[in-house]
Amino acid sequence: MLQSAVIVLDFETTGHSPAFGDRPIEVGAVRLENGTMVDRFQALMNPGFTISWFIESLTGISNELVREAPDCEEVMTRFADWIGDTPLAAHNAGFDGKFLDAELARIGRERTNPMACTVLASRRLFPEAPNHKLATLVRHLDIFTTGTFHRALADAEMTGRLWLAMTDLLRDRYQLEEVPFALMQALTRIARTKVDRFIRTYIEGQGMVPFPPAKA
Repeated sequence: MLQSAVIVLDFETTGHSPAFGDRPIEVGAVRLENGTMVDRFQALMNPGFTISWFIESLTGISNELVREAPDCEEVMTRFADWIGDTPLAAHNAGFDGKFLDAELARIGRERTNPMACTVLASRRLFPEAPNHKLATLVRHLDIFTTGTFHRALADAEMTGRLWLAMTDLLRDRYQLEEVPFALMQALTRIARTKVDRFIRTYIEGQGMVPFPPAKA
């Protein structure tokens, strides 16, 4: 199976927006290559202020847990080096992307990696799902889970398996040898009713190679 490397990431944070001073308290990520998780990254980080009771109860990440953790700048420097320029994906990429960009800016770095959203892609590829929350899709697609949610590495691993389920669907449905990241990214920007026509047009326009015919 051919598939470009993709890093699937997730942040647990003190709130909804870095614009209001919120910061990450944990980052988790998995690197996918050729349909396999080949590497993982996970780190707690100290945001420099008290985590609210709501966030503690949601994530299970307490102030005691992060008290001895490295600060965000140290963790994000290591994370930036780890991701390099590999394409990124996240479940609700708008949320994770803005925290990533804000934290990179604090250390004088800038993201050049393209990013795709698995929420938007799943809406196009699994329109029959009851909704497109990660927990719902995990149940709907029978994706392996330990039952842990709202911890960064666990969510990144489940989102990574969701990414593989989506690329497998496209490979099987359209007999593709590989599913380029650019196709997944472009898929998130079109209307659900136009998915099939868009993909077929994309395949023809890119001259993509289908699987060889099965042997008799």
